[in-house]
Amino acid sequence: MRARGAARPTRPGPVLPTVVLALLALLALLAGCTAAPEPGGTSAASSGKSGEKTGEKPGGQEARWRPEPGTGWQWQLSGGLDPTVDVPVYDIDGFDHGAPAVADLHRRGRKVICYLSTGAWEDFRPDAGRFPKSVRGESNGWEGEWWLDIRRTDILEPLMEKRIEMCAEKGFDAVEPDNMDGYRNRTGFPLTAADQLRYNRLIARIAHRHGLAVGLKNDLGQIPELEPDFDFAVNEQCAQYEECEALTPFVKAGKAVFHVEYELPVARFCADSKRLGLSSLRKKYDLGVWRQECPRARP
Repeated sequence: MRARGAARPTRPGPVLPTVVLALLALLALLAGCTAAPEPGGTSAASSGKSGEKTGEKPGGQEARWRPEPGTGWQWQLSGGLDPTVDVPVYDIDGFDHGAPAVADLHRRGRKVICYLSTGAWEDFRPDAGRFPKSVRGESNGWEGEWWLDIRRTDILEPLMEKRIEMCAEKGFDAVEPDNMDGYRNRTGFPLTAADQLRYNRLIARIAHRHGLAVGLKNDLGQIPELEPDFDFAVNEQCAQYEECEALTPFVKAGKAVFHVEYELPVARFCADSKRLGLSSLRKKYDLGVWRQECPRARP
């Protein structure tokens, strides 16, 4: 959002009689006491707790969620869903799980993040046939997945809008959009950092339009520019590659960083995670039920 500039000075008008001036002042005072919110906006009384950023979900549901630093989580993208892990946040596949699974996690007191790939085409998804060949690039290293040409927002925006709308309709609280750093990889397209910024901000806007929080996945180099647009971060292997300090803008802004390592033992990264305020796990690459958690503490 652009900052509002200083108001331009107004040209003085004709002098009015004293009685008229007094009447005008009284009318202005009364109008100030009953000012209505802007069209499409919310009044202070209905916008949620003071100091929180809010965004209404479709149907007037509760304001958009923002997880705080140190929030515990479970990330499970494969195998039968185990809803019994005692943590306040679950991150699960948006296509593989329906509204009943999300509602069950809500009954257990969990917030639920909808995992989606927004930067890569997956040939196993039910909407795969809607992506033309012109936007499919090189493999991203995972079976059945290819990078997308994120410059083609004319094609990708309606497709991603439909996916994120699906998450909202199933009752998810947030979206984890994956493969959001194509510009740093061999995608088959000449993507630039500017292309990535535009696309990532587009995905954040779509999520917010549907009342969902949204996390920035990896893309460490653009955190200074993108942190204001996202409600939390999700990171893989920042400890292994000695990059975790780059995530601190999210923590300083009061936003959670959900972090996972695959190869390092917890003894190698938990102390730093605690110092930095990250929500850290050790997981296996298949992202099944198994997990090892670092002790949680607010920074």
